[in-house]
Amino acid sequence: MNTNAQMVPPAEQNHAAPVPALPNEIGSARILVVDDQPANIQIVGAVLGNLGCEIIPASDGATALKRVALRMPDLILLDLLMPGMSGCEVCLQLKENPDWRDIPVIFLSAADDKDLIVRALDSGGVDYITKPFNQAELISRVRTQLALKTARDQLRQLAEDKDELLGILAHDLKNHLGGMNMSAELLRNRIEHFHDERLTRLSENILRSGAQLLSFLKEFLANASADNVFTPKLSAVNLVGIAATVVQQYQETAQRKQLEIQTDFPDGAVIVPADALALEQALDNLLSNAVKFSPPGKIIFVEIRQTGGNRVECLVRDEGPGFTAEDKTRMFRRYGRLSARPTGGEPSTGLGLSIVRKLVQAMNGELSCESNPGQGATFTICLPRPASKK
Repeated sequence: MNTNAQMVPPAEQNHAAPVPALPNEIGSARILVVDDQPANIQIVGAVLGNLGCEIIPASDGATALKRVALRMPDLILLDLLMPGMSGCEVCLQLKENPDWRDIPVIFLSAADDKDLIVRALDSGGVDYITKPFNQAELISRVRTQLALKTARDQLRQLAEDKDELLGILAHDLKNHLGGMNMSAELLRNRIEHFHDERLTRLSENILRSGAQLLSFLKEFLANASADNVFTPKLSAVNLVGIAATVVQQYQETAQRKQLEIQTDFPDGAVIVPADALALEQALDNLLSNAVKFSPPGKIIFVEIRQTGGNRVECLVRDEGPGFTAEDKTRMFRRYGRLSARPTGGEPSTGLGLSIVRKLVQAMNGELSCESNPGQGATFTICLPRPASKK
């Protein structure tokens, strides 16, 4: 038993400063009090229980973990020096469990050694109160941590609601916009036979606006997904195969703009550890930008090369307007509008490069850009090679 862990005697507590009332939502909080001395639990329970808190007692670390597993508390008051499992060990186990790691832990201990306090906070504690404690101070610190937890829970719920809404938008809006675009394209093809410039212009406007909305929606949702801590599913994928597929998808669009796409790929497969869908989306964005911003009659180059080290590079080079020094400072920011404009009236959201960088970095790669105004731009995705088997 920890004989040094003494609370403020009742006689001293009676002369404490007036205790501020807790808000209703905090007053009904469930608090786990862990201490090897029953008297200490009783004192803390009396102080917080009178304010409406539900007190769950535990006399040791193992019991505390069982209590948490049965019914999760809103906050834990944890003694540091206990026989068997110490408070630091209990806190570390709590933080290792993803379901428990957000429970705030306040250490209560008679130990005032600075090294012990640092260890307690490093193990995951949010605060440290030294025994004997002042009643008003204990309540104030408990109130602060519970208020912070309530705010975090509300923010988490808002984030979940946002993700659910984005999912609905992704399904419904994309379907409707895709249908509108298809109808507008069919309408434009029919109108061309009437040789009515006004009708042709109106149909082009509908098609362009629909394409802009659909492009923005796709890139916005992709960026929101990447913000949600995108975790790639890495596997051995053929970079040449993915790059060839993306190039093929843009051949017709390039021909309409009188552009030529040239490739320089190694013979055979080039295997890299990557997420196939994320890698395809990254290359799709880069090639889409090259087509958008290249004037008619220019060439777009797509190259894959294996460096002497443990890296593989995929380059997308265009002969477009290039980037200014100011462009380079914001090209990877979300909604970072740059000086160049699409040459065929295509939509541009300012999200593409932000998404590409997030995807590439998530796959342990790097994205770089070399460009000068009027001299085109070269974007390079650098990925690691698979670890060699010994």
